[in-house]
Formats: sequence, C-alpha cells, structure tokens
Amino acid sequence: MSRRLPTLLLLLFLALLAWQFWPRIESWLTPSDAAPRLVTARGDLAEDEKSTIALFENSRGSVVFISTSQLVRDAWTRNVFSTPRGSGSGFIWDEAGHVVTNFHVIEGASQATVKLADGRDYQASLVGASPAHDIAVLRIGVGLKRPAPVPVGSSHDLKVGQKVFAIGNPFGLDWTLTSGIVSALDRSLPGEQDKPTIEHLIQTDAAINPGNSGGPLLDSAGRLIGITTAIYSPSGASAGIGFAVPVDTVMRVVPELIKNGRYLRPTLGIQADEELNRRLSAATGVHGVFVLRVQADSAAEKAGLKGVQMHEGSIEPGDIITEVEGKSVDNLSRLLTRLDDFKVGDNVRLTVRNGERTREVSVTLQPGG
Repeated sequence: MSRRLPTLLLLLFLALLAWQFWPRIESWLTPSDAAPRLVTARGDLAEDEKSTIALFENSRGSVVFISTSQLVRDAWTRNVFSTPRGSGSGFIWDEAGHVVTNFHVIEGASQATVKLADGRDYQASLVGASPAHDIAVLRIGVGLKRPAPVPVGSSHDLKVGQKVFAIGNPFGLDWTLTSGIVSALDRSLPGEQDKPTIEHLIQTDAAINPGNSGGPLLDSAGRLIGITTAIYSPSGASAGIGFAVPVDTVMRVVPELIKNGRYLRPTLGIQADEELNRRLSAATGVHGVFVLRVQADSAAEKAGLKGVQMHEGSIEPGDIITEVEGKSVDNLSRLLTRLDDFKVGDNVRLTVRNGERTREVSVTLQPGG
C-alpha cells in the first residue's frame, strides 16, 4: 500500500498537469489553416413569418416618427430658442396629409417635426386634440410620393387571444415591429394628476416602450385596430402590459378634430361633481350619478330630469342616473364614457332613480364642451 501511494500521487499530478495544458496542446495539434464552415441551406420561411414580414413591409411607410420641441425664453438675454421636448410615433390618416398620434406626444410642445419612412422631414401643424381620449391630429404638406394611409379595421369585434402588431419608434429606435396578442378588452387607465380617465382601452402584451406612443396597433390583416398609448411598468419600460385606444373611438373622434379642431362630447346638460358623488353614494348606498343641477333648455330638462331643489330651507334630492341603455353607471366618469359611445343627436335611454321610484327616460344627446 505504501508503494502504491507515490505512484497514485504521480499519476494524479500528471493528470492535473495534462488537464491544465490540454488547451495549449490541442491548439498545437489543430491546423491553423482550417477551412471556413459551410452555410446550411435554410429553405422557405414559415407561412406566419412570411405574413409578418409582408405586414411590416406594407405598413412601414404609413408610420411616422414625431419629434417635438418647445420655445423657451432666456430670463437674462430675453432671447427665444428651441429646445427638444420629446418624441413619439404616429401614422398617416388620409391622403390630405393628416397624421394621428397621442395627445401626450405633442402636449406642451411649440413645434413638431414629422419624419417619414423614406427619410423626408416636414414641419407639422396642430389640427386638433382631445385630451380625454389622448388623441391628436397633425397635418403635414406632403407633395409628391404621398405615403399611403393605414387601412382601418374595427375594434368592437376583437377577441382576447388574437394576434396584434405594433409599429413605432421606441427609445428613438425608428420603425420597430413588436408582436403579441390582445390580453384584455375594455380596460380603464386613470389619468395622471388632473387628467381624465381613459376608458375602453385594449390591453396587449406586445412590447410597448416610451417612443411607441401614438403608433398603430394592427391586426394580422394589417388593419388599424388601435393607437398604442401607454404602458404599465414601475420602471417605465415594457412589462408585458400595454394599452391602446381602440379604433372605434379613433373613428369617432378624429373626423371631429379634422372638421372642428376639437371634439364635442355628447352630453345630457346636467351638473354633477365626482367627489361629492362619491360621498353621496357612500352615504346612501345608491350607486349612480347624482344630478345636482339641470341646465336650462338642455336635453336633460326637456327629458324631465330633476336636480336638487330648495324649498323653504329644505332640500329635495334630485334624480340619480343608474343606467345608460341598460349598462350600469356608478360615477360621473363612467357616465361620460357610456355617453361617449354615441353621437350628438342620438336618443339614449336612461334609468333614473328618485327616492324609491325608478323610471326610464329618453334623452336626445346635445353637444358638450
């Protein structure tokens, strides 16, 4: 046993030495003039790859890069100069050169430059905006070689699970394609600070990052089904939860912006307060919109709606709107959203409660602010 131990130790030492120097020994034995590797033939692309490539190539020219700047006056010299403000995406709406994007992309900007996929740059003018829907319309003066508008689809018939594609300029990386599915429908996104809540949003897991805002969300046929508008992420980067304004809303709002420069929401002609409504609902246990006042000669007055009445020091509660066309409303924001599904001049059926009595009222919607 004592004779074998030195031998085993020697063998172990030699094995460790060989393992240590094996890469160098292998490099000595390997020919230095090795032949280049042969390229393996790939064959045809898969059908879904071909369709995705075709979708991008057909849609890319309709997507634009938007950069904004702000005019700032120097407090000392009183000189006015332009400073970069931000960037985003947009898409060609029609042959007249209208470009649709998010309102927050151009909010607070003094100037906006639109860059086309072929490299041409144009100074844009603001046609109109609707902060409540986070939609804005710009216009550029394109002469020859006008880019094609994005084909328009529909969003009311979307299904959770169907494929979607987003094209935009995340982090300034222009004309980037990401894909995913419709994750959920009819989502609400509370606005920051005093901004209104945006309703009816499409939720998707397609990667949407800062700079994608305002770009088109497309279905597998290359049709516009939404405008990518926001992401949900504590870090500000994509976390698999993105939102898009549905195209049915876009189709309702954009023509009004082009025609009038602003969107006149259909309203009833009542006065209500969100915070007071929340308190009254908690105190009474009734979920709805408490009508405080009815405007004179308004649609609500013509339909017989009643606000709060004062009688010799006593207060008579007004009507409480609980449903619009059979869909419940539990706060003022939800009421405005329900009404926004209709147009000015449409007749809508309201379910109204006053005390223990419930009745139905038909109202012809009027233009609001």
